[in-house]
Amino acid sequence: LVARQLFAQSMRTDGQFVEVNCAAIPEELIESELFGYEKGAFTGAVGKKSGKFDMADGGTIFLDEIGDMSLNTQAKILRILQEQSFVRVGGNKTIKVDVRVIAATNRDLLLMIKEGSFREDLYFRLNVIPLVVPPLRERLEDIPVLVDYFIDEFSREDVRLKKTIADKAMKLLNLYHWPGNVRELKNLIERLIIMSPGNIIGIDDIPTDIKKGVDLEPVDDLFSYDNIKDARENFESLFIDKKLRENDNNISKTAKTLGMERSHLHKKIKAYKIDLKKGR
Repeated sequence: LVARQLFAQSMRTDGQFVEVNCAAIPEELIESELFGYEKGAFTGAVGKKSGKFDMADGGTIFLDEIGDMSLNTQAKILRILQEQSFVRVGGNKTIKVDVRVIAATNRDLLLMIKEGSFREDLYFRLNVIPLVVPPLRERLEDIPVLVDYFIDEFSREDVRLKKTIADKAMKLLNLYHWPGNVRELKNLIERLIIMSPGNIIGIDDIPTDIKKGVDLEPVDDLFSYDNIKDARENFESLFIDKKLRENDNNISKTAKTLGMERSHLHKKIKAYKIDLKKGR
């Protein structure tokens, strides 16, 4: 979504936006996918084929999960960035292109450089304007907006798929820790639109693996308490449980996030009987 918005707000919107998931393409095919190939380059190459960089000429190419790219392919990407040219697989002609490259990864590229699995020169060539996008669990306020966006996207071709999501189901999505980030949310919404029988997506439509470890009752019952002490303890228990899951149940990290001593957090976990195995 970020890459598409960068493209939409750029001066290259007359060109193509070409997206490549580097992790989804087998190593033996990625070069021909990116750069194309000449006739006879390999068995089955019965004709010349253009690659993704040809398609993106004058526009933008988005290399998602670039950290999964081999060192050999990285070298060719570096050449394109430096010389704005490439050679097709099986060819010897240099092809000039004018392409804006946007790259993304969820891997630690600096660590990969130390390990020798990512080129340092490519890292610094790509790292011109870095954007750090926090994981979805750290920006839960974006979930309703993203849900509406994905529902509109998936129902664009068929208005009969247009659905709404119930408040309680949305609460559940806001309590989930989203290890797969926005891609996981998008896949879930697509699944719910296709599989939910009614026009309103309810909590019963949410898959079990999402509901597991997420307790909505404390939220629903928050205003049913007679005194503020019980209501405060109920909220505090829910809040601590949520922060623990956001930090993968790391007590030291959670204590720092909450601004309390580790020993004090331990006492709260014990007092509220919070299950540290939940949500793992």
